[in-house]
Amino acid sequence: MSNVVPGLAPEVPLSLPVPVERTLPNGLRVLLTRRPGVPLAEVRLSIPAAHTDLAVADLLAAALFSGTETASMTEIAQRLQGVGGALGAGADPDRIAVSGNSLATGLPELLEVLGDLLKAADYPGGPLATEQARMIDGLSVAEQQPDFQVNRVLDARLWGDHPYGHQQPTAAEVAAVERQAVLALHASRIHPAGARLVIVGDIDTDATGAAVEKALGDWNGAGEPRRMEPLPEAVPGPLILVDRAGSVQSALRVAYPAVARTHPDNAAQHLANLVFGGYFSSRLVMNLRETKGYGYSPRSRVDHAPAGSIQLAAVDVATEVTGPALTELHGELRGMAERPPGEEELDLARRYALGSVKLATATQAGVANYISVLAAAGLPLSWLADHSERLREVTPADLQRVAAERLDPDRAVTVVLGDGAEIRDALAEFGEIEAR
Repeated sequence: MSNVVPGLAPEVPLSLPVPVERTLPNGLRVLLTRRPGVPLAEVRLSIPAAHTDLAVADLLAAALFSGTETASMTEIAQRLQGVGGALGAGADPDRIAVSGNSLATGLPELLEVLGDLLKAADYPGGPLATEQARMIDGLSVAEQQPDFQVNRVLDARLWGDHPYGHQQPTAAEVAAVERQAVLALHASRIHPAGARLVIVGDIDTDATGAAVEKALGDWNGAGEPRRMEPLPEAVPGPLILVDRAGSVQSALRVAYPAVARTHPDNAAQHLANLVFGGYFSSRLVMNLRETKGYGYSPRSRVDHAPAGSIQLAAVDVATEVTGPALTELHGELRGMAERPPGEEELDLARRYALGSVKLATATQAGVANYISVLAAAGLPLSWLADHSERLREVTPADLQRVAAERLDPDRAVTVVLGDGAEIRDALAEFGEIEAR
């Protein structure tokens, strides 16, 4: 029997469905995509919510399914369960989002339920108070966790007074929300102008379009959606030390500018991030986890939000190796330009990137998510296939250039949360420290 491992199969172009798009007279943009194979339908609704009170928006999303004047929360749940359906909602600084799925044959009923809630959600006092208490409990626990604490400080340091500077309400802010504020937010912002509905599944697009118009064609509301202004430029400065007395670990976060999806360097940035710290075989993981044993899950990612893009490296390490770990992180950032990847290292990252896209678009849910995310950036789903082709064209020289321009720790914002008494001296080697 041969012990020769067969080579990897050649990459083939990404094949994606083409959404059918229309806009209802009330302003709702609808993107319908037939994806047969599984008798389900995925639904994604995005409603602009820039500059809302985040505590109120989060509570509205949590309690949206609590009932209307004519249907209780239980009756709503029973209608959804009857068609194998489920709906959930969430909020962030940009939007209020509803997502769910159902049997394809039950999609008209799910849309009717969704329409009833969008037009007449009543936020009854009892269920609203229950959701409010649950949110307060959850935030009270989260606010004690290092990851939550360091990310909150990092957001504030990066973006200041921009809404992205405060992406999670405090437990106290949620506790202060009154029902009238939730009703007022629904009345002023839950309307179709600027909203986007994505449906992907084993559907007939003509019949589904008619069902959408029947359920949501008379959905209306007051006001115009407010747009989120672009992110301010990230300004480097003193290292921020968040003192957590007695902590046995330090949370290191290093953020630096990234280009947008539409930038010509985005494909090279994507692969540079993977090589640096974006997957298990990355340099950061091999160094900090496998070689040094400093941290279990060092990682790096590029965040493409509607208002702008940022790259973030993160690792949690034992207190005593805080300084050495940050030194290695900086060294790996600089090393991307000083020791650029060769063809083999680049090809491994490229195959991972291309495979990840194919896996993410192999399901109806994945296609629905991608359509929604790309539409928020003004891009069609076909951009994903174009991006895959651009990934194939990136050279080691492209990566070295982008790394030299972008992966520079001197341009970064660094926040470290840990026991200040134990780590301050080690961090002083990196320059000025600002305590928070």
